[in-house]
Amino acid sequence: MVKHIILWQLKDEFTNEEKVRIKEEIKEGLEGLQGKVPGLLSIKVNMNGLDSSNADLMLDSAFVDESSLKGYAVHPEHVKVADEKVRPYTKSRVCLDYEEI
Repeated sequence: MVKHIILWQLKDEFTNEEKVRIKEEIKEGLEGLQGKVPGLLSIKVNMNGLDSSNADLMLDSAFVDESSLKGYAVHPEHVKVADEKVRPYTKSRVCLDYEEI
């Protein structure tokens, strides 16, 4: 199994109310990919970090293998969510992909 973890920071220009809405839309969009992307085992977005956090959102997803993760990256449903709901609102992205043993 391959894990795909992403941490995002939202752009500073958004109000707290806008950030709540944006995070909800990102969560809905990404978690809506379950069952649509071959090899995607699980996908969860955590948007309720503690005040000590320096990220606004975390994606925690799991794939059958590295090939499935590569397919996810270019899958049209994922690309649409990324282009419409994630990239326009985020200023930074950190990724860690690893094979869970």
